[in-house]
Amino acid sequence: MKYYKTIENINHLVIDGVVPGVNCAFIDGEDVERHLIGDSELIPEKVELKDHLIYDMASITKVVGTTMVILKLSDDHKLNLDDSISKYLTTWSFPEVTIRNLITHTSGIEGYIKNRDNLNHDELIKSLLRLKVGKGLNHEMHYADVNFILLGLIAKKVTGQSIQKLIDRFVLKPLKMNNSGFNPKYKKNCIPTIYNKQTGKLLQGSVHDPKAQILGEDCGSAGLFSNMDDLIKFVHSILYPEDNPVLSDATIKGFFQDQTYSHKLGRSFGFELLYHDEMKYIWQSGYTGTFIIIIPDLKRAMIFLSNRVHPIAPNEYYIERRKTLIETYLNENKKAWK
Repeated sequence: MKYYKTIENINHLVIDGVVPGVNCAFIDGEDVERHLIGDSELIPEKVELKDHLIYDMASITKVVGTTMVILKLSDDHKLNLDDSISKYLTTWSFPEVTIRNLITHTSGIEGYIKNRDNLNHDELIKSLLRLKVGKGLNHEMHYADVNFILLGLIAKKVTGQSIQKLIDRFVLKPLKMNNSGFNPKYKKNCIPTIYNKQTGKLLQGSVHDPKAQILGEDCGSAGLFSNMDDLIKFVHSILYPEDNPVLSDATIKGFFQDQTYSHKLGRSFGFELLYHDEMKYIWQSGYTGTFIIIIPDLKRAMIFLSNRVHPIAPNEYYIERRKTLIETYLNENKKAWK
């Protein structure tokens, strides 16, 4: 299928200066249509965008990495999604919160950590474990990084290995995502994010997220670097459970079901679960300008990679334009779905 309107929309994102450039892929069963539009960087000079370059995935780490690890441990009966997180994190004060609450962002965890970005690794973890739980537990979806940082700590408690090492071991290697990982060795192969006016340097090949900078390999909410080739492999493994070497068929099917306790809060495993009219899809975005949409009934997906925080974050105008772009893509799929 050709996505003429979606591609036109993407072109305008670049023309209007909303993002420097876009690497996108449209998956339709076994067929993949790929596009490169615009530049990889604008400052200190324009550089034309090339394929196979590596992006800071930001919160895409949650679904490609941490979610898969937790579900793998569940499949292997090393933990249960309905376990209290207090079973693993003994200093946590709210035993009513479960692993399922964390993976669906329905934990009700709330609170503000003063001077968060100035804390060291241990101080930040202690502060996160002292956060409170409000009335939103099981009643509201509140998307928060803390949920996935705690999931990473639980996985470490179960296995003795940090979450980022587990992502490499349980996800990246089995799926042959050979271009993906943490702390890229060849930083010049990475798409830059922000430009520091004071130093005159780009942030390139080093994670943008402040919490990931502090927590290092214990961060389950961000930190992954990947490219289009590998993300296509990941999406294929979700669309075709029989080809997934990590998770059971039944678990993968759970990505397309509401996994909250009420089954009414629109969250599956890691992903948000939504309907466009009656067409079901799941999606996840990353702060740096990345997102994945998967339409299970059509075996279709869209992967969008940009560095919208370049040269300066936060570029909030991108959020509204992304909404329009996604709606355009979903509309172009409606005919096939019906």
